[in-house]
Amino acid sequence: MCDEYEGQGTAPQGFEPQAGSGLTRRGFTAIGAAAALSGCASGIASGATTGDLSERMVEITTTDGVADAFFVHPAKGAHPGIVMWPDIAGLREAKKVMARRLAAAGYAVLCVNQYYRNGPAPVMQSFAEYRTPEGQAKIGPMRAALTAEAVTRDAAAYVGFLDGEQAVDKARGVGSNGYCMGGPFTVRTAAAVPARVAAAASLHGAGLVGPDPDSPHLLLSRTKARYLVAIARNDDAKAPTDKDTLRRAADAAKRPAEIEVYNADHGWCVPDSPAYDPVEADRAWQRMLALFGKL
Repeated sequence: MCDEYEGQGTAPQGFEPQAGSGLTRRGFTAIGAAAALSGCASGIASGATTGDLSERMVEITTTDGVADAFFVHPAKGAHPGIVMWPDIAGLREAKKVMARRLAAAGYAVLCVNQYYRNGPAPVMQSFAEYRTPEGQAKIGPMRAALTAEAVTRDAAAYVGFLDGEQAVDKARGVGSNGYCMGGPFTVRTAAAVPARVAAAASLHGAGLVGPDPDSPHLLLSRTKARYLVAIARNDDAKAPTDKDTLRRAADAAKRPAEIEVYNADHGWCVPDSPAYDPVEADRAWQRMLALFGKL
């Protein structure tokens, strides 16, 4: 049995590719099915080429161990690299679908398993699994291990991996996108390798503003990136001054930043989230493409 590609033959339940993706639902399904067959036949390192995309699971040596990640990119040419940070449920099929969609738009996407210290992906099969008491108890200690320092070390290793790949255009900047808990990790990625990371997109990111001296909003001055900060309306309701703090921090750091509260709740961009909102997800997608188009 090939655990790495189990279930890739179908898109996540309820998922519909949005406008501008360049692929239909059937196209996503075909890519997943072909990857499943190739991966099971050849193993984790061999990968699969399916039409316009090439994908494989990879291993990346970090200071803290060996991280596994999903790497997908156009089958031909060199393209800007993207470090993709999943939400709290981790690297799973829904995130692979999202990574393929971004790759189809012309990027070399590394979707990481942020929980590699505790085991290979997937640690959760779906966001619904995380929402159970058992799922939250399982994730708790894994999440605690992701200190600011650990994320920064990991980010540097992930950018280094991308820069070692032929599919990545080293003449162009690297981007990063992150969802939920991954949102602030994009800022830490930009601060970890400021000479390379030129764009960061936080999509319903949590914890961008805090009291610690290394709070993500205070790191903006250490970066050379442009930013998209897409805030959920219920997150804004809980912390209504955060957007203003971020605006002041970006202006003080002279970092271009698009900061907006979206008309959707936390998790709206992720197809297996109960808050998934295809209209607002597509709007965030278009803004992210505009950001990464400047890499």
